[in-house]
Amino acid sequence: MASSVCQTMKGVLIERTGGTEVLQYRTDLPVPSPKEGEVLVKNSHIGINFIDTYFRTGLYPSPKPEILGKEAAGHIVSLGPGVTGFQENDRVVWTGSNGYAEYTATPAARTIKIPESISSPDACAALLQGLTALTLVNEAYKVNRGDWVLVLAASGGVGGWLCQILRAKGAHTIATVGSPQKVQVAQDAGAELVLVEDEAGDEGVKNAVMENTGGEGVIAVFDGVGKKTFDRSLDLLARKGTLVSFGNASGVVEPFSISRLAAKSAKVVRPTLFNYIYTRNEFEQYASELFKLMIQEKFTVRIYKTYSLQDVVRAHDDLEGRKTMGKLLMTP
Repeated sequence: MASSVCQTMKGVLIERTGGTEVLQYRTDLPVPSPKEGEVLVKNSHIGINFIDTYFRTGLYPSPKPEILGKEAAGHIVSLGPGVTGFQENDRVVWTGSNGYAEYTATPAARTIKIPESISSPDACAALLQGLTALTLVNEAYKVNRGDWVLVLAASGGVGGWLCQILRAKGAHTIATVGSPQKVQVAQDAGAELVLVEDEAGDEGVKNAVMENTGGEGVIAVFDGVGKKTFDRSLDLLARKGTLVSFGNASGVVEPFSISRLAAKSAKVVRPTLFNYIYTRNEFEQYASELFKLMIQEKFTVRIYKTYSLQDVVRAHDDLEGRKTMGKLLMTP
């Protein structure tokens, strides 16, 4: 470990599952030492994602005690054995675990240098959500120019990235949002038609989709809402369409009969990002493509708010309370 690195650090520890009361802000956590294939990063910006709440509540099981957090940006302060391609002071962004901390020892295989033209906050805000959207439209369902697709929760983190990437690919996007205040956000991101869920209702959404697709339905639905919208999403698919169910914001989708897919020869996909960026080559390919799109297409990186690490409880409350539009970050 570099001699300038302290022995203790600030971080957020959870020792049991539960609500935001289990989030413990600490100033006496040990600074990790990078192991074989790892780099030690001093984090300047830490990403908050909805998946963090799943690990906090126990919806996704994980060993405790645990430091939450799947991504951050910062600079490398030391290299573990066997690491090549990086050096101290490199400005990087990474995805892994233990992000809610001042320092993180993270695999070099999931770490990438940030281009000079992209700021550290933007790189952090883009990485997980941008990679999720990019892999969904390339692998869960490969979107083609001219496709009509439906994106739910389009003003949220992944939803906003989906709209921007779909526009760049030449697709037609119908989007839903949770309130009138979020309509403009989805439109600015590239959605051609934006519906407010509570105003349109299920019937209004169905009618709008059918009117805009000549009664055929959409070739793909990108649904991060989960339980509440699953049945409707399935109904709105065109023949040979694909329902990409990638989140549980309203709860876990209940078991369903596979025979329901037969009527349209439909597909249901339940992807996770990390299966698409499992290898170093996959991670580097998609991260580089994301950075290229951000620069060439001048994508908007919407950062809702940057919190202090010690305000982690308020950040989680805001995220779960649907009070946000865009990415939530923390600084140590």
